[in-house]
Amino acid sequence: MNDQNDPKPEPPVSPAPGDCCHSGCTYCVEDLYQEALDKYREDLKAWQQRHPDIPQNERV
Repeated sequence: MNDQNDPKPEPPVSPAPGDCCHSGCTYCVEDLYQEALDKYREDLKAWQQRHPDIPQNERV
């Protein structure tokens, strides 16, 4: 598979320290970030399996 057609997933941007208001929001930025991070890790693992020819140090 061509890397241009299957780019390596990019990690989500973590929220800044002041982004969470600590008021118990239903969609807290910290929770949303954690969900995005979990999805990124799954996507990265799948991408690495599709690109076993890429050296390990370039895959992570």
